[in-house]
Amino acid sequence: MPPIDVPAIRHQFPALSVTQDGRPVVYLDGPGGTQVPGRVIDAMTHYYRTMNANHGGRFLTSERSDAMLARAHEAVADLFNADAREVKFGANMTTLNFALSRSIGATLGPGDEVVVTRLDHEANVGPWHALAGERDVVVRTVEIREEDCTLDIGSLEAALSSRTKHVAVGLASNAVGTINPVREIVDRAHAIGASVSVDAVHFAPHGPIDVRELGCDYLLASAYKFFGPHVAILYGKRDALDRLPAYKVRPAEDRWETGTQDHEGIAGTLAAVEYLAEIGERFGAPFADALSRYSGRRLALKAGLAAIRATEMELFGRLSDGLEAVPGMRIWGIRDRARWAERCPTVAFRLGPTPPAHTAAALGRRGIFAWDGDYYATGLMERLGIAESGGAVRVGLVHYNTPEEVDRLIEALHELAR
Repeated sequence: MPPIDVPAIRHQFPALSVTQDGRPVVYLDGPGGTQVPGRVIDAMTHYYRTMNANHGGRFLTSERSDAMLARAHEAVADLFNADAREVKFGANMTTLNFALSRSIGATLGPGDEVVVTRLDHEANVGPWHALAGERDVVVRTVEIREEDCTLDIGSLEAALSSRTKHVAVGLASNAVGTINPVREIVDRAHAIGASVSVDAVHFAPHGPIDVRELGCDYLLASAYKFFGPHVAILYGKRDALDRLPAYKVRPAEDRWETGTQDHEGIAGTLAAVEYLAEIGERFGAPFADALSRYSGRRLALKAGLAAIRATEMELFGRLSDGLEAVPGMRIWGIRDRARWAERCPTVAFRLGPTPPAHTAAALGRRGIFAWDGDYYATGLMERLGIAESGGAVRVGLVHYNTPEEVDRLIEALHELAR
């Protein structure tokens, strides 16, 4: 049995009651954004009803709003085992990463080098390439092992040098689910004096994250990928953030949260973190002993996400077996069960010669939601040689998915294969 009683938590997600042609729809589009529990919707509505005001006012609603913002910073700090002063909110990961890369870029000079990877989402690649033209910075790319879509560590070693000033790497691939050896990469980068930023957007809903254990200097995430609203998060070591030049107007109190934030979205993000903590309180006991270094909400969050990971990967076994049995199926990424610690429950595939867009549309007509294309993993799709022919179909599990939903997908793919 999976650690989480999935039927017991599904009722918290209003969107899971949506039907199409008389049947519940199947959300396998989680890698593009998850559904939200009702408490997130209620928190955003509650914000508008009771505390809708700008920051810093000497009156009731503004004071309530600022108190909520402080609680949200503390909650996200607990989620990532950081300090609340190291948590910054923003519009989306792409925008935050452009701000971060611009600030880091201001410290670089001609001939300095930045390392990115072929496996990453374009939001963790493009901002660094933009520096190449602006500041005469060299961008080097770590290649992949095509047979399993993992990073080629030999290529990483070749890319790092005394000229390397920064390394940008994903915690997990949003396309094929590969989990990267980030701690090893951080150690190698720090050994030569380079800083490291980590794109944790895809991994965040699938397992616990501890920025102290990762050792990274910066980490980015998106709340809408872990059951919250469209709000992004930047973590930065306090001294690292303080050292960088900030692009802000003079009155701004915070060097990174410049301008009015999405307060209602941040209220929803706080509620999403509280939901994950509740998962830990209800289902995290089997994992608590291994996480005894944490306490309070940090323990609940780590245990909850450990329970989520165990639940998802058990269901992923059913998905993997089912996909392997579909005639004409081609799958990218790690397929060896013995190596599933190196992957998330996200899979990219093609069904015979059928264009991925046609497969996704056919699934959509059956009420099964999946993505097609490159999902901004543009460099990876180009490297695999499938970018110009439509990329791949992508499905991804999260903890509210069920065996019955997986079976519906596999049944539909068998129909399409025939």
